[in-house]
This record gives sequence, C-alpha cells and structure tokens, in this order.
Amino acid sequence: MKKQATLLFIFFSVVLSAQSVSKEYSKDIALYRAKFFLIENVLGSSEQYKKLYIDPLAASKSTEITSIYYESENKKGLLLGFFDDFWDSSGSGKGFQGYAYKNIDFDNALSLLNKIEEIIDEEKKYLNADDNENNIFFKEDDIIIVIYREGPFAGRIRLLWDGFDGEWENTAFRRTKRRFEKALE
Repeated sequence: MKKQATLLFIFFSVVLSAQSVSKEYSKDIALYRAKFFLIENVLGSSEQYKKLYIDPLAASKSTEITSIYYESENKKGLLLGFFDDFWDSSGSGKGFQGYAYKNIDFDNALSLLNKIEEIIDEEKKYLNADDNENNIFFKEDDIIIVIYREGPFAGRIRLLWDGFDGEWENTAFRRTKRRFEKALE
C-alpha cells in the first residue's frame, strides 16, 4: 500500500510539475525578454539614449513561437521568439524553459512572410488533398520551414531553428503578416 501511495505521489508530482512549466510563456513575457535581446544583440547599447518601438504581433496558441516587430533609428525587422520546455538530462527530472530569438531584418522578413503566403495560396489544392500527408518544405537562411494541413481550416507551419521545433498556426502567421505590413504605413 505504501508503494502504491508513493508511486501515485511521484506520478502526480511529475504531471503537475510538467503542467506548470509548459504554459507559463506568453506574448507579454516574449516582449519583456526581447527588449534586452534587441539592445544587446541587434541594435547595440550606447551611452547616448535611443528610441525603440517594439510590438508583439502574435503568439501561437501552443506558445512555441512569438513574432515581434521592432523599429529603432537605423534598424527594423521581425524577431521570432522560440520557446520550448527542456528536461534535465542528469536524471533529476527537473524541467526548465528555454527560449531564443531569431532576428530577421525587415526586407528579409517581408520576403519570408510573402513566400510562405504565396506557397500556401498557390499550393492550396495540394495541401488540402491529404491532411498531414502532403507537405511543402524549404530552407530560408538557417530556418527549415514545413507547411501542411491538419484538418479543415487547420493550416500548420513548423519552423526548425537552432534546436527549436515550433509550430506557427495559420492564424498566428496571418496575424503576424497583416500587422507587419501595417507597420509599413
């Protein structure tokens, strides 16, 4: 009886721990962390003050990918925030959250967003013919992109970059593209 109680305790501890780790990331956290990433890695810090506009465009429902538009005095672009859960490989069973940002300059970001949209529009018939079986893939810079469907109105875009495998739902992608283009105005 003690063994069963101990096993149940361990099981529920692991399940509760995994649940608490997996859904803590959000668009707001991505925005919060992206500010210093941009300053340190993209824009460069300076003793002179600078202005930075930053707008979290969309987060996928899975919270694996968040898109952020940024604009400063001499640079603008798209920042993709990748987020995933990792487990301690030493056997302790502890989980932690890992994240990284991929900066794409404005022209390349616009080109990538247009390319994905064009492929989806031009290959709609192929993608709709067999759910999750018909796939389209390509590599852009150091990101591998796979486009497929999983059910009616369930377009999927998966991005593999730097060890992160994230899903960008069609809705989040379209919101990103629409809001990114709005920044052009």
